[in-house]
Amino acid sequence: MQADTIRSQGQTGVDARARSETRVAAVLAVLLGLFVLWGVGFSHIPALHNAAHDTRHSLAFPCH
Repeated sequence: MQADTIRSQGQTGVDARARSETRVAAVLAVLLGLFVLWGVGFSHIPALHNAAHDTRHSLAFPCH
């Protein structure tokens, strides 16, 4: 009986770590997306603006 308790506690720790890593990855993906949206979307540098111009318009993202 005691071995089952130890095994279930160990598995819970692994699941919690996996969820934590998933949350970290999701937060980093959101931050990267926001950087791309604001950093490139509203850039005043013509090379950056022109590189994503058609894609932004096809997604109805205002850039002018």
